[in-house]
Amino acid sequence: MPFLYFPEDKSEYIPAAISFVFFMILLVLAYRWIQRNSQKQELETKELEERILRERREAQEKQRSQH
Repeated sequence: MPFLYFPEDKSEYIPAAISFVFFMILLVLAYRWIQRNSQKQELETKELEERILRERREAQEKQRSQH
């Protein structure tokens, strides 16, 4: 199979191993960054939802007290 190449000199694997480790580190950093941003957005969304529900309840109570 001509598309597979396994060198006899195993030192030829070193550049591939270095680039693999480099990209794995980048992958982990990107994953952690996305995870942190997601958690921040989740907290912001919960706060917004609570504020909207509180305002809606207050508006309903005000409407009931007027009638």
